[in-house]
Amino acid sequence: MSKHGRVLVAMSGGIDSSVAAVMLHEEGYEVIGMTMKTWDYSSAGGSKKETGCCSLDSINDARNIAVTLGFPHYILDIREEFGDYVINHFTGEYLEGRTPNPCVLCNTHIKWDALLKRADRLDCEKIATGHYAQVRHENDRYVISRGVDTLKDQSYALWGISQESLSRTLYPLGHLRKTEIRNMAAERGFMDLVNKSESYEICFVPDNDYRGFLRRRVPGLDEQVAGGNFVLQDGTVVGQHEGYPFYTIGQRKGLKIALGYPIFVTEIRKDTNEVVLGRDLELYRDSLVAGQITMGKYASLEGRSLETVTKIRYKDPGSPAIITGQDGKIIVDFHEPVSAIAPGQAAVFYEGDDVVGGGWILKAYNRDQNQAPTEHGTLHQHA
Repeated sequence: MSKHGRVLVAMSGGIDSSVAAVMLHEEGYEVIGMTMKTWDYSSAGGSKKETGCCSLDSINDARNIAVTLGFPHYILDIREEFGDYVINHFTGEYLEGRTPNPCVLCNTHIKWDALLKRADRLDCEKIATGHYAQVRHENDRYVISRGVDTLKDQSYALWGISQESLSRTLYPLGHLRKTEIRNMAAERGFMDLVNKSESYEICFVPDNDYRGFLRRRVPGLDEQVAGGNFVLQDGTVVGQHEGYPFYTIGQRKGLKIALGYPIFVTEIRKDTNEVVLGRDLELYRDSLVAGQITMGKYASLEGRSLETVTKIRYKDPGSPAIITGQDGKIIVDFHEPVSAIAPGQAAVFYEGDDVVGGGWILKAYNRDQNQAPTEHGTLHQHA
């Protein structure tokens, strides 16, 4: 009989999830390892060798840890459910003129559900992952908070996990720094893990060419969307683009157009196949609306306002904002304008280190449409 019970550990084959499994094993848990096969990259017709959590090498690395420590390891094929949900959403969002975040979606709707379903079948009380985040139980809520290692913190990607799922989730690495994880692996003789490079790519687009992926996924896409106009905010046509799905808010490189000053994508208009260009200052917005909200620290903010720091992308340090619950959505009013808010990305709200909740960005705007950004990022009134 194990000291702490049975836990199902999601093992990608990388150093983080492997050390998480090692830690729980040494703490006295009865560990069962599981590696999820989410995607077969060869089926997408990409040019790069399959890498990351779906590759055969990674699956073997995870199994080797389990064999060395003497606990069971299983491979879980979830390619069908992953593809049907995550890939279709990824493609659909670009076709709607938005910028998707498939990793958040996968955590929320695929990986946790798949793990918990298998955990029940294997009589595991808990599941565990190698994410750099923490979870605690407080005031009848399960609260996610930032990992101690702020450079590796992954709480942004976990906002969509339900309270029920969090009640059974362990994050063994949340109180540790990456350097400590590497030292732990080295001390136990797992040098292959220490020397293994980390992948930061989307697992099903390992060559980072999402445009090529879309073209392979949607036959005839170029014919459907080519020939649209690059326009300025006032409607002036300044050139033609390759198709609105191939651009993202804030993009500067690859526009193949010169106006004599640095230009960026500031808006994507799917209905008219227009891509709006502008100067850096034209990227700034001071408000956004987020939907499909999942609450964390508090059960609801409906009709209430709260001071937060809101992140609009994974690497965003966050910006001070007042958030207000309204009709099942969250209205975010930033204290200072924020650059390149992209519909389709996640907005995650923090109170200190705690995740208050999160949602998908539906639109970004300026509270006073007669205002425009100044060179200092604040707003001034047009005459």
